[in-house]
Amino acid sequence: MHLRTGSIVSQATEGHTIVILKRGVPVAELGPVRRSSRPKGFLDRDDWLARFPKVKGDSGKFLEEDRS
Repeated sequence: MHLRTGSIVSQATEGHTIVILKRGVPVAELGPVRRSSRPKGFLDRDDWLARFPKVKGDSGKFLEEDRS
């Protein structure tokens, strides 16, 4: 663990981009997250299920028929 991790994260929080080097070669960047790239959250389960087409019948029987 790096001794200055808290300081580095604070700099990123303030809008700075930090370049991570491995043996003098840039390998990664640490910076602030842009608001548009943050996930909007999870859909409500019922809303998500409502998007699937409705099928008449018993899904268990469909699976039984498909497996035989």
